[in-house]
Amino acid sequence: MMEGKTFSTLKISSLKKEFPAMNNESVGAFALVLHSHIPFVRKAGEWPFGEEWLYEGLMETYIPLLDIIYDLLEEGIKAKFAISITPVLMEQLNDQYLLSRFEHFMDKEIERADRDARKFSSRKDYAYERLAIFYRTIFSKVKKSYYERYQRDLLSAFRKLQNENCIEVLCSTATHGYLPLLKCDSSIYAQVKIGIETYRKYFGKRPRGFWLPECGYRPEYYFEEAGKKYYKPALDEFLVEQGVEYFICDTHALEGMETYSAEKRIGPYGEVKAPKIECERKSRGTSFLPYFLKSGCAVFSRNKETGLQVWSGEWGYPGDGNYREFHKKDSDSGLQYWRITDRKIDLGLKQIYVPENTVLKINENADHFNHLVEDLLLNFRKRNGQYGIVVSPYDTELFGHWWFEGIFWLKEVVKKIYLNPNVKAMTLSEYFTCSNPVEVIDLPESSWGNGGKHYVWYNSETEWFWPYIYEAEKLMESAVKKYTHSKGVSRGLLNQAARELLLLQSSDWPFLVTTGQAKEYATQRFLLHYQRFRNLIGILEKSEFGQKEINYLQEIEDIDNLFPEIDYYLFSSKEKE
Repeated sequence: MMEGKTFSTLKISSLKKEFPAMNNESVGAFALVLHSHIPFVRKAGEWPFGEEWLYEGLMETYIPLLDIIYDLLEEGIKAKFAISITPVLMEQLNDQYLLSRFEHFMDKEIERADRDARKFSSRKDYAYERLAIFYRTIFSKVKKSYYERYQRDLLSAFRKLQNENCIEVLCSTATHGYLPLLKCDSSIYAQVKIGIETYRKYFGKRPRGFWLPECGYRPEYYFEEAGKKYYKPALDEFLVEQGVEYFICDTHALEGMETYSAEKRIGPYGEVKAPKIECERKSRGTSFLPYFLKSGCAVFSRNKETGLQVWSGEWGYPGDGNYREFHKKDSDSGLQYWRITDRKIDLGLKQIYVPENTVLKINENADHFNHLVEDLLLNFRKRNGQYGIVVSPYDTELFGHWWFEGIFWLKEVVKKIYLNPNVKAMTLSEYFTCSNPVEVIDLPESSWGNGGKHYVWYNSETEWFWPYIYEAEKLMESAVKKYTHSKGVSRGLLNQAARELLLLQSSDWPFLVTTGQAKEYATQRFLLHYQRFRNLIGILEKSEFGQKEINYLQEIEDIDNLFPEIDYYLFSSKEKE
């Protein structure tokens, strides 16, 4: 970082530096980025919506992911993943109530597999019995890793990997607020600031890289209200203020091409049904290089080709007929015993899953991906003569949860790229430190959602959310100004109101409505946090607090207990004329 200077005051030539040889032969770098996020679900329902989202993430993705990274490290291979963990997820991974509930969940999953094994054995359905035993073995391994390998402390396991330069952990906003649509600068500032502070609490240092939720970005602009004109800083200016050096945008924001349709993706994005939306057409650069913005913050861009190979439900790897079918579940246990077979056939026609038949396919897909990355870098080197980077971001939960075999595929990809002399696996910070970005660009309003802008979070089904959020933002700023030096119960009310505002701003609520995954649940959660916020502000304005009001505050503090060190003053007005 160049403190006290912006790129408008620097000569570009002064920023040039030589890119050191990564090894004797590699022609480019590869960075796999995994974005990890679960909304705040503590004491907010269990099944089918609520806490089990977290428990499934732990059981099917986060612990298996740690296992493969540590397994690779024992083989002498550093994965070099960049893994973003949202602060709201960090808090949940450190919550003893949730961890104890997860431990019970693991036991229940093992019991379910046991019951299924006995059920299938009694029916002489031996192929299904073998699958039930297969699941029991996997679940037991996860449980063993959780207790013995990681000592119930997954954040420490990630921190150790980062300290050993095996992975890089990226930061994100406090509750995954969708920043481009927030109205008040105080909210953006608080989302970023609390995110950074939470990261420092768990990882012992400031983050260099930042994941903007949904890759949502907006540039600077001027806003008029009540006859006054206000300057609204670009989102990267908030990041630079906190010492962040770079973030990631979607492909089309940089290369100007059309986004690939969300309808073609696997996972939760695959449920989005939207009209065709015109997106950014102007080309500003290539996704093979990072660029600076005038704030001094740098931006990497998602590679389209490698993204499609994993995200696409039509012709990406996860759609192979041998892989496990996500959507068909046993009516008793909920376990999945069938394979995709054919994407176009009815669930009733799906055939039994055979794990042994996926081994060669996983290897084949990993090999294809390895050569795809190599070819992309070789072609870029031939065209531009530069040492480029392929940046491949995905939702972490895609691997293991949505795409069951994805965890094993990741491990094979790391091995193959490690052995490929033409490709160097690197974290984003490693590449950024050694690269020579010299060009300053502007970046358009964009996201990685359907259509490349804000449709997923602002449409006919979700537009009613935003007036509630804007009202709460203004009320919070007014309360901070009125009760600047609050102590005791008043301070507690303001701090809890700040937590409720952060939870209200979570991008998950409009997302779950738009995708149809949990429309009613998301609506209820949104209105619940709004009501809690208004109740807390209402109590504050009474000035006199009886035991009833104190009990209510304590009840909400116990439920929505994230960010214990929060300071409501972060929400003081930041607008500048």
